[in-house]
Amino acid sequence: MRSEQVMMDIFLDFALNDERIRLVTLEGSRTNRNILPDNFQDYDISYFVTDMESFKENDRWLELFGTRIMMQKPEDMELFPPELGNWFSYIILFEDGNKLDLTLIPISEVEDYFAKNDGLVEVLLDKDNLIKNNVIPNDRQYWIKKPSAREFDDCCNEFWMVSTYVVKGLARKEILFAIDHLNEIVRPNLLRMMAWHIASQQGYTFSIGKNYKFIKRYLSNKEWEELMSTYSMNEYQEMWKSLFTCYELFRKYSKVVSESLRYKYPDYDKGITKYTESIYNSLK
Repeated sequence: MRSEQVMMDIFLDFALNDERIRLVTLEGSRTNRNILPDNFQDYDISYFVTDMESFKENDRWLELFGTRIMMQKPEDMELFPPELGNWFSYIILFEDGNKLDLTLIPISEVEDYFAKNDGLVEVLLDKDNLIKNNVIPNDRQYWIKKPSAREFDDCCNEFWMVSTYVVKGLARKEILFAIDHLNEIVRPNLLRMMAWHIASQQGYTFSIGKNYKFIKRYLSNKEWEELMSTYSMNEYQEMWKSLFTCYELFRKYSKVVSESLRYKYPDYDKGITKYTESIYNSLK
């Protein structure tokens, strides 16, 4: 695998020698000092260019970056509609294992880019001195945010209400329906509540990563094992067990958060739990 220095030299040398590229930035985890570096980090590079169409005419210029295993061009797909407006991106996995997320951005949209940026950005090259202020990467936007009373209640409401869809799916023997609702809505709200619980104890001044990937660092072995057990869903009895464990964990963490922030704990917990138990017992 080519080293980070080698890869960065390739990206910058290309930009230096192409007059169409006026500004280069690096985004994402490689700018975040709180992330331990590894070989799986993408190179999130943006080229701000004067002529977008000349780059999009063919892909031969990308060959300079290395031999590709696969490339995706999200803004050139029909099944998945583009989301970047005038921007155009290339997601490339190279033969040596390096991965590049390269975005072409019209030079006229520099101001808009920095206005919308999440804070994890580093200026690598600025040919025209467009960036007047010193840009220092930070992950503040991803810190756990203290919930308002309404946000706390909304999380509780969504968790408990959508859990009834899991119950319905299991009762109807529609396991894929049940799995989807547990995975996509019920558990994410459990994880959200767990993050609030962690921050209520340690302060709202850090991030636990995309998809809560660092949450294990803040849990005991028992808590981690309990959370992992909710991912056991390959048959109906295991699904029921996972759902009831989600109930127990959500109740545990949300009560701590409600006490810490002096928010009212919702009374529908008891009603939904009783409803779920009655459906489960009727199926025995």
